[in-house]
This record gives sequence, structure tokens and C-alpha cells, in this order.
Amino acid sequence: MSIRGVRGATVATANRADAILAATQELLLAIRDANPTMQTEDLASILFTVSDELDAVYPAQAAHQLEWSGIPLICAREIPVPGGLANCIRVLIHWNTYLPQGEIQHIYLKDAARLRPDWVAQALKAATKAETGTGGVS
Repeated sequence: MSIRGVRGATVATANRADAILAATQELLLAIRDANPTMQTEDLASILFTVSDELDAVYPAQAAHQLEWSGIPLICAREIPVPGGLANCIRVLIHWNTYLPQGEIQHIYLKDAARLRPDWVAQALKAATKAETGTGGVS
């Protein structure tokens, strides 16, 4: 079994605790749903980062609210790069899995989709295959 990184990002509608927690929960659930073999007991740790303007709440609280218990969580600030995406919440999940890195689905929601359009396209392709039952290797 290997540890794999699962990335994701989204944006909060405002610097309010409810907006940050809702956006973070939506992101975590989307990552879980896109990676159907992911079980919380297989998660080694989760790193959350936020852009400078988000300071109303720790996004890790969203994982607690989802009852993702027993997982080491930490929050940090992103480097304030000029022109960076505002209100951005990023996540890096460390997942113990037998899947190869190429089968991991990374999720970028809302305006954060512009950060990794390659992974957004990969996730859409995988979701389409799952919905139509045309899975397999392409």
C-alpha cells in the first residue's frame, strides 16, 4: 500500500465561518465521491490552506463536522502571490491506498477550477465514464 496525495480547491463566498465551512465540506465530499474507495480510516492526514483574506474559521473544522475523526488535520496560509485566487481554500489529503497515482481524482470547484484545468478535465472525463458505464482504460 502506498500513500497518495489527493488535491483539491474551492472558493468561499465570503470571509464568514458558515461560508468557509460550507465550501470546505462541499470540497471534501466531492473528493470522497470522486474517489469511491476512499475511507476516512485510510486517511493519514489532511493539510488545508487558505488565502490571506480567509480568517473567520479553520477549514479543518469542516472535517470535524463531517465526523472525519481520528485524522490529523492542520491549517496554514497560502503564499500571497500577486494575482492569486481570492477566498481560496486548498486541501492536500494523504491517502493510504492501493490505487496508482494516475487513478486518483483531484477536485477543483467553482473559480478554483482555473488553478488546474488539466485535473478538472480528467475528473470530468472520469465522471462521464462512471455515469455512462463506459469505464475502462482509455
